Amino acid sequence: MSDKMSLKGRSHKFGDDINTDDIIAARYLNTTDGNELAKHCMEHIDKNFVKKIKCGDIIAAGRNFGCGSSREHAPLAIKASGISCVIAQTFARIFNRNSINIGLPLIELPEDAKRIRKGDLLKVDIKRGLVRNLTRKETYRFEKYPPFMQKIINSGGLMEYVKRKIR
Repeated sequence: MSDKMSLKGRSHKFGDDINTDDIIAARYLNTTDGNELAKHCMEHIDKNFVKKIKCGDIIAAGRNFGCGSSREHAPLAIKASGISCVIAQTFARIFNRNSINIGLPLIELPEDAKRIRKGDLLKVDIKRGLVRNLTRKETYRFEKYPPFMQKIINSGGLMEYVKRKIR
C-alpha cells in the first residue's frame, strides 16, 4: 500500500529483549546505506530472515524491542529490508525515537502482541490506532500517534518532513 498509514503484511515473530546488535551487527556500522544494512538485518537470530520478507511484512515481538546501543542503523536496516512496521509489547525509548526519525512506525501492544503468531496476516491502521489480525479474526487497539508524528511517518521520516515544511 502506498499510504504509510495503512499497512498490510505477514508477521515475523521474535521474542523479548531483541537488541540493536541482534537487528544489525556492529561490524556493519561502517555504512549508512539502507540497502546494504538490509542484507544483514536480524542475521544473528535468523540467517535467512531477509530472504523470507515480502515488502510490507511486519515484525511482531515481545518486551524491550530495540534495547542496547542507540544506533539509527537498526531501524534503518529493518525499514530497508521491506518491513513496514514493528509491533511489540514494549520498545526501548531511543529505538522508538530513532524509528520515528526514519519513518518506521512502531506499534506498542503490551498484551495483544503476545497473540500474534508467525505468519499471521496483519492489517495496521495507524490513523485509527487499530491492528486487525486477519488470520485470527481479532482486532487490537493501540494508542494513536499524535498528528505531527503521523505526518513525520507519512513523510517517510523527520528529514523528509522538514524538507516538505521548508518548501
